[in-house]
Amino acid sequence: MTAMEMKAWLARCPLVAILRGVRPEEVEAIGDVLLDAGFAIIEVPLNSPDPIESIRRLAARCGDRALVGAGTVLDPADCARIAAAGGRLVVTPHADPEVVRAAKAAGMFAVPGFMTPGEAFALLRAGADGLKLFPAEAASPAVVKALLAVLPAGTAILPVGGIEAGNMAPWRAAGAAGFGIGSAIYKPGDSAATVADKARRLMQALTPPSA
Repeated sequence: MTAMEMKAWLARCPLVAILRGVRPEEVEAIGDVLLDAGFAIIEVPLNSPDPIESIRRLAARCGDRALVGAGTVLDPADCARIAAAGGRLVVTPHADPEVVRAAKAAGMFAVPGFMTPGEAFALLRAGADGLKLFPAEAASPAVVKALLAVLPAGTAILPVGGIEAGNMAPWRAAGAAGFGIGSAIYKPGDSAATVADKARRLMQALTPPSA
């Protein structure tokens, strides 16, 4: 699992579906509609009900059609459980090189959260395959552009927090490689049909930055 392979997944679809609060009994139907809409990366935060079981079901259902993993990973020890369930991606809300190293040791992609240049460089040195700019509400597209001017060429930055169909274009124009999409794709209680409708709107908003 390399940064270049992570960028290949983002090239398939730059939107990461964050299913915070999803339950195991509904995750497969939601995964199906996300795949049908064109999503290729799906994250189940660990503060969801029985997240490891949801990851196991989703990974088995999607196979190689999607990159499935866990979000809100706070403890390096959780990485082994995620990998054993079939997860291939670890996302954190914070800058913790130890979680990055544990994810890489378990053979998974690591996309940790960061806010400052110092955190970004430390996480890349630890082996991060991409960087989650979080919370994006506290940053701006100008921040992404400035960071990309100093980070290693090809670094993937994904703003997360408050991202929806109507505000992606300025971030993409600044160089964002993708986005984590939370409540704009799924809220606890959303049916698969609701998620499908949200997914269609988000995919329609993915126009080229120059458009």
